[in-house]
Amino acid sequence: MEIVTKIAPIALALIMLGLGLGLTFSDFTRILKDPKVFFVGIVSQILLLPVVAYTLITLINVPIEIALGVMIIASAPGGVTSNVMTKFANGDVALSISLTAICSLISIISVPIIIFNSALYLGISNLTENITVTSIAIKMAIIVTIPVLIGMVIRNFAENFIFKNLKLIEKLTGILFLIVFTAIWIEERGNIANYIKQAGTIVILLNVSMMFIAYIIAKFFTSNIQQRKTIALECGLQNGTLAVFVATQLFSDISYIVPTAAYALIMYITAFIFIFIVRKFN
Repeated sequence: MEIVTKIAPIALALIMLGLGLGLTFSDFTRILKDPKVFFVGIVSQILLLPVVAYTLITLINVPIEIALGVMIIASAPGGVTSNVMTKFANGDVALSISLTAICSLISIISVPIIIFNSALYLGISNLTENITVTSIAIKMAIIVTIPVLIGMVIRNFAENFIFKNLKLIEKLTGILFLIVFTAIWIEERGNIANYIKQAGTIVILLNVSMMFIAYIIAKFFTSNIQQRKTIALECGLQNGTLAVFVATQLFSDISYIVPTAAYALIMYITAFIFIFIVRKFN
């Protein structure tokens, strides 16, 4: 797992820099115009998604490493991928960007708390020594928050250049995401089939059930189909690179990372199916 451990922090920092380059101050203040819809999205992703994940791991008999791996991916915020897929789905891209931005900043607090409490409830005691909620939060702030802020500052001084090259930036962040997960598959290719067999069912259930639940909840609070699609996709497309980074900081065992890799592959397939369905019936 040495390659992944070295690549993940660098790739994540660059991905978050790319996210920052696509943000403006209005992406943070936009939530004041329609706080109800934003609140539904943020609660669904930050609170409801981990609750659904924990419910599934208590109902389905999976190895404890897989169970915590599922909680790690469930605690991760949405990534740049959700913004791209929302655009493809003709959703509310502005809402998607705002949710991704705010969730990413909140994640430096929410992710460590969710993971450490999940480990406690699951009876996992082999967390890496000297790793605490605070230390993970600080590392995430360095890898997540600071690059986002730097990206926003760069955009402020070179807005025209950044705006003209946003598509290129989106492609580069997607490539970095693929590099991390390709490294996982190459480094652990001998064990991948067994890991997928163990983690595949539960991550599919988590992904599909959460998109469905988020869509239904959003339906009660908004008549706007674009916003419903956006919230569902934000809850189904997680920042897998961030999940890998956190997992490698806490464990040396690759099995904790497997659900994140499995989820990252599956979420693209289910997202496209979801988009096809909502486009067909709406």
